[in-house]
Amino acid sequence: MMQAVEFAMLDWIQENLRCGFLDWFFPVITSLSNNGEIWILTAILLLLFKRYQQGWSVGAALILDLISCNFILKPLISRLRPCMVNTAVDLLVKAPASGSFPSGHTAASFAAVFALYFSGSPLWKPAAVLASIIAFSRLYLYVHWPTDILGGILLGLFVGWLGAKIVELAAKKLKK
Repeated sequence: MMQAVEFAMLDWIQENLRCGFLDWFFPVITSLSNNGEIWILTAILLLLFKRYQQGWSVGAALILDLISCNFILKPLISRLRPCMVNTAVDLLVKAPASGSFPSGHTAASFAAVFALYFSGSPLWKPAAVLASIIAFSRLYLYVHWPTDILGGILLGLFVGWLGAKIVELAAKKLKK
């Protein structure tokens, strides 16, 4: 039943939103976070601009995300991607080989967003816009189920909060 609802959502996107511009745009957007590149760059830039707590918070959140998403959850759950179940859709990107749940692009993106938020950076707002577009791109590209995206957001929330909390506690210890 749930898979039918998710397919209905994905197929609606394919039938109603597919167009030349978005067929170009979403592969470009999704590539910004293929390996978390945009978020790693964000952490580095924050560190270079002496926003140490914010930069370390994003870095810590991304490491926690990598471990929990890619090394634990994806292999453990090993969910098939929608493009592997419905092979009739023309993919605009190469089908990822890893499991589908949770969306790694989404989890990394929202890990950075929530790390920024919980460390007090105003950059969380534009980051949330970009993260949302990246998350939607995974649906448009037919490589994730909607619940994969939801799972990625929730995982990002948890590791973003945890990363910021760890850095906050470390900073307090270092000041003593």
